[in-house]
Amino acid sequence: MSMYFELGDETLWNPSNGAGRLFMRQVEVFEAELGLPSGIGQGKYWGDPDTLAVDPVAYAEFVRGLVAWHCGTSHSVILALSEGFAATAVALARRAGIEVETPASEADQAWGGVRRDVQVPGNARVSSAAVVDALDTRAREVDRWMAR
Repeated sequence: MSMYFELGDETLWNPSNGAGRLFMRQVEVFEAELGLPSGIGQGKYWGDPDTLAVDPVAYAEFVRGLVAWHCGTSHSVILALSEGFAATAVALARRAGIEVETPASEADQAWGGVRRDVQVPGNARVSSAAVVDALDTRAREVDRWMAR
């Protein structure tokens, strides 16, 4: 069995049920964290939980907020917890034709202009540019693994 993430009549991603369920559970977590709807919902076959429609306008806002949030932290644990999901979300967005820009400067990266999570002791491991590069690289890798 598998799930279908669709934009109109185009299948963007056809993951196994396990991968699809895990992704959707993480969508719920990040919708709550960001305070943004994902734009992923019931597909054209009402009553079929394995077919999900992607609203490109809402999903674009969600993914852009997610990327800004992810790239706006230097907290190693938060980065580790969110990188895989963020990369998968970016890959799905790119398949939907959504342009996802990575933050260009340190000032652009703080979600809502405030860094809420500070790592103690300080994190010398990552720079903001390294986080942006890692996310882009990971999204490209994940895209190669995502079945259509």
